[in-house]
Amino acid sequence: MTLKSNPCLSELIRPEIQKMTAYHVPESTGFVKLDAMENPFPWPDEMKAQWLELLSKAEPNRYPDPSARELVFSLRDCFDISPELGVVLGNGSDELIQIILMAMNEDACVMAPTPSFVMYQHIANSLGLPFIGVPLNEDFSLNVPEMLSVIKEKNPAVIFLSYPNNPTANLFDDADLLAILKASNGLVVIDEAYQPFARKTFMDRAQDYEQLLVMRTVSKLGLAGLRLGFLVGHQRLTSQFEKIRLPYNINVFTQITAAFAFKHISTLDAQAAVICKQREVLLERLSSLKGVNVFPSDANFILFSLLSDSAERVFEALKQAGVLIKKMGNVPGLPAECLRVTVGSSSENKLFIEQIASIIK
Repeated sequence: MTLKSNPCLSELIRPEIQKMTAYHVPESTGFVKLDAMENPFPWPDEMKAQWLELLSKAEPNRYPDPSARELVFSLRDCFDISPELGVVLGNGSDELIQIILMAMNEDACVMAPTPSFVMYQHIANSLGLPFIGVPLNEDFSLNVPEMLSVIKEKNPAVIFLSYPNNPTANLFDDADLLAILKASNGLVVIDEAYQPFARKTFMDRAQDYEQLLVMRTVSKLGLAGLRLGFLVGHQRLTSQFEKIRLPYNINVFTQITAAFAFKHISTLDAQAAVICKQREVLLERLSSLKGVNVFPSDANFILFSLLSDSAERVFEALKQAGVLIKKMGNVPGLPAECLRVTVGSSSENKLFIEQIASIIK
């Protein structure tokens, strides 16, 4: 049977979707994986054994608790979240971004500094919402006068601020964030995905500003496989988001595992502390290489540019050597020939430095 093509089917898809490109995740099997800002450390054997015992009692034939009550209780206790604030759980922070933007009016616009986390614009585009990117200053700080001007002129419904920022790895100045927060009539989402490595937060200010939402993911903390994010803010807002959060979006294994992990947060915090120490070592060693311009980092990754070599060539040569990092490509606001490397274990970092030192010109 020959399948006949139906040209009318493409007309069912919105034009802005047809123009988009799917988010690409490269194949990583067999590589030393330093491209996705993951925690490289496994759990201690005793902790893993306790976890597996808990999982053995799970009932995968039943739906999970739709409210994930035990998980939320553990999360509030672990991160000292006031009972007066609401918590919304997402299948990763990507789903939380989507939930926030789905709740907005159809004429709402979305704003973020650029470059920043690509999913802010990607999800806005997928929902047909206009996105306004305000370029960062040359030192990757916020261009506050320009952002305040856009806020006054366009009145964005949602402003996303990554703290620290991805891909530049720097923390924006607190005074700049507060100036934007106070000027905005819309929602201001402070994305703290890399908080375990920056040790700074706006979580303790969430009660003070009704339009402030603080978003986190546990992926960088060492739980990337769970796909769990959480959003904290005034219940006037979070109660609205709960209306469109899909039921059972947090599966039973994620609920059990995350609640368990939060009771062992000291182990994960200790791993984050090691990563921070390794970051400083990696910053120093990368900076010592000729032809490499290294940018400061408050996250678990480092952005650097090549002064006299091709990022494409170095990226491919590293792949041939079994090391996978992130090739930034032509990202507006970044210097030419940029690459990004995740801070791995001591042995992984050593291998990366040895290989890139032998590759770059």
